Amino acid sequence: MNTQPVSRGMFDDVMVPNYAPASIIPVRGEGSRVWDQDGRDYVDFAGGIAVTSLGHAHPGLVGALTDQAQRIWHLSNVMTNEPALRLAKTLCDLTFAERVFFANSGAEANEAAFKLARRWGWENHGPEKHEIVAFRNSFHGRTLFTVSVGGQPKYLEGFEPAPGGIHHADFNDLASVEALVSERTCAIVVEPIQGEGGVMPAAPGFLQGLRDLADKHQALLIFDEVQSGVGRTGYLYAYEHYGVTPDILTSAKGLGGGFPVAAMLTTAAVAKSLGFGTHGSTYGGNPLACAVAQKVIDTVSQPAVLKGVKHRSELLRKGMMAIGKKYGIFEEVRGEGLLLGCVLTEAMHGRAKDFVGAGMEEGVLVLVAGGNVVRLAPSLIIPESDIDEGLERFDRAVARVVGQAG
Repeated sequence: MNTQPVSRGMFDDVMVPNYAPASIIPVRGEGSRVWDQDGRDYVDFAGGIAVTSLGHAHPGLVGALTDQAQRIWHLSNVMTNEPALRLAKTLCDLTFAERVFFANSGAEANEAAFKLARRWGWENHGPEKHEIVAFRNSFHGRTLFTVSVGGQPKYLEGFEPAPGGIHHADFNDLASVEALVSERTCAIVVEPIQGEGGVMPAAPGFLQGLRDLADKHQALLIFDEVQSGVGRTGYLYAYEHYGVTPDILTSAKGLGGGFPVAAMLTTAAVAKSLGFGTHGSTYGGNPLACAVAQKVIDTVSQPAVLKGVKHRSELLRKGMMAIGKKYGIFEEVRGEGLLLGCVLTEAMHGRAKDFVGAGMEEGVLVLVAGGNVVRLAPSLIIPESDIDEGLERFDRAVARVVGQAG
C-alpha cells in the first residue's frame, strides 16, 4: 500500500496538466461541509459542480452503495441487472421517457443523444438529414463530438478538424435558430439553462419556439439537462418548469450524487433507431451506479425535497443580492432553484476567479461560470444554518477582494 504523504505539489509530478486544482486537498465530507488535510472545514456551495445533490456521505447513498457492493459490482451488457432495470423504470415513470440508455458521464449521455439523432434522421429521412443546430456559449462535454456541438470555440481549439454539419445560433434568439434550421436538420440541441455559459436561463417562450421549429422541420428536440436536472431547479427536470417536452433528454451530474452515472431518456419511437449493436458502453448501467442513482431519484423526487429547493434558492438568492448591493459587485443573481449565477458588475469583469480563491481562504466553496459570473450549485438539502454560515464567509471573501481592488 502506498502511504507516502500527498500534497498539491504531487499533482504536478504525476498528473497531466489539464487541470489547475487549488492548494487544499479535501479528505472528508459530511452534509454540506468538507474538511481538508489540516482539519479546516469549508461550507460547500459548489457541490462538485452541481454533482453532490444530496451532500457528502449521505447515509442513504452510502447504504445503497454498500448494500449493492455486497451483491454484485459489474455485469457486461451481454446481460442486464436488477438496479439498472429498476432505475430505468423509475425514470420512465417520473418523466416523459419510455426508454433509457445508461452511460457514465454527461459527455457520454450527450454523445449517445447526438448519435441517436443522426441515426434517427438517417433511418427515417435519409443521409442528408444529419445537421445539428446548437447554441453559442453552450457546453455539452469534452468528447470531440460534444465539444463540436458545444458553442465555445476555446474547447475545440487544437483538436480540429471537427465533425461537420453542426451550426450555432444565439441562445434566446429564435430568429437566429430559424435562419439555420432546414429539412437537413435532424436535431436542435439546447440546455434549458446554460450552465458553463454563465447560468443563463431560457427566456419565456424560447423553448416552446424551439419545439415548434423542430416539429415544423421534422427534427428532434434534445434537452441537455446534465446540470439542470435531478431536482436542481426545484423540479425533477427543468423541462417541467418550462412546460416543454423534448424528444431526448440527457441527465448526469446530480443523478449519482457523486457516483459516476448518466442517462439518456427518450421515447420508444425515437429509441428504435439505436437497434442492437449500434451503440454501447462497458460500464453503462453498472449495478453500483444504478443502485446509488435509484436512491438519489427516490429521495429528490419527493415533493418536500423539491419544495425545499425553491425555499433554499430564495435564501441564497436574497443573501447574495444583499452582498452584491453592499459591495456593489453584482448586476443580478439569475438562474433557477439551486443553480444560481451572480453576474459581476462591469468594474469587476474578469475577476470571478478572485472570488473563488478568496472564498476558499474564508472557508466557503463557490464556482465560476466564465470570467464574470460566480456560480452556486450546492446540495439540494443544504441546511439553512450552512447557508447562513456560507453567506457570512462569502461576505468576508468579497470584502477581501474589494479591499484588494481598492
